[in-house]
Amino acid sequence: MTTAAFLGTGTMGAPMVRNLAAAGFDLRVWNRTPSRAEPLADTGAVVVDSPAEAAQGADVLVTMLLDADSTVTAGREAAAALNSGGVWVQMGTIGLPGTEAVCAAAAEIGGVTVVDAPVLGTKLPAEKGELVVLAAGAPEVRGRVQPLFDAVGSRTQWVGEDPSQAGGSRLKLVANNWVLTLTNAVGESIALAEDLGVDPSDFLGAIKGTATDSAYAHLKGAAIISGDYAPAFTLSAAAKDAGLVSQAASDAVRLDLAEAVRARFARALTAGHADKDMAAVYYASKR
Repeated sequence: MTTAAFLGTGTMGAPMVRNLAAAGFDLRVWNRTPSRAEPLADTGAVVVDSPAEAAQGADVLVTMLLDADSTVTAGREAAAALNSGGVWVQMGTIGLPGTEAVCAAAAEIGGVTVVDAPVLGTKLPAEKGELVVLAAGAPEVRGRVQPLFDAVGSRTQWVGEDPSQAGGSRLKLVANNWVLTLTNAVGESIALAEDLGVDPSDFLGAIKGTATDSAYAHLKGAAIISGDYAPAFTLSAAAKDAGLVSQAASDAVRLDLAEAVRARFARALTAGHADKDMAAVYYASKR
């Protein structure tokens, strides 16, 4: 049985831990806010007080934290306590510099192999074990981490062998750019419908089954129309990811939509919608 240390038991991390426990992994979990980790004791996971304690006796370290700073700080502490030949699987969305910092930290410690493996999906796919894992890592460690990926995801897409090149994270940012743009397009279209006196449900009905249809449009559109913004992925986290997309792009491309998306999320944050689902970016369309 593989012993895994899991750092970060928030909206995404907690259901991932539950799926790993159900798959038979021996788990030691840590979260900066202990109350968010404590309910996971009912899965058989051992809830601990520090990243280093989580990693004691562990073969694999999983980080699923919000940003690069918290990932590198907690991950470095844990990675130093891993069993010899341990693997650090970085699954959060922390951008390209963040992924490079993880690889640098592992190199400083020595004897720790990094796998760059962010995921596509939000709360419900995480609960169902249907995330898509975008992984980059050395072939010799893939067999060790694949059972973990199978427990939390519906499929794994390997996109490179060198995690320092952040192949998984690069693809994640490309996919996130699409998802964030689509979320904004739905919100703006519903706001336009309301402004023109059109029932927003008629907009969703009009695109249903056409080449322009999207299950995501109906998901986020329904949230906006009902006003139910229970977070599957918070607006503040989406705003962070929008910033990572802009940060990653070189001067060779013009990401006009990405910049507009970033500005809209910033506007919705200022309006007080940080803890709502990212569909609340709809309010960026309101004057």
